[in-house]
Amino acid sequence: MNLMTPSEANIAYMVEQIKSKLKVVTAASIKPEHFGIDRYEDIKDIYDLIMSKTNFSISEIEALCVELKQLKEPV
Repeated sequence: MNLMTPSEANIAYMVEQIKSKLKVVTAASIKPEHFGIDRYEDIKDIYDLIMSKTNFSISEIEALCVELKQLKEPV
């Protein structure tokens, strides 16, 4: 998959991979449709960081979830 091109499909892929890797309890509240294409680079940065690590501390997971929450579009 070429993640260099911003698209809704790429956002959906990255968000699902982030949720899978972090194994967060609140994964159901993180949905690809919550993120606009204008947030693509931010999501990509978080995705790259998460995919580069094998383990996460509780505080790291919490911080990443907070960051994702801040990137969500208002409902």
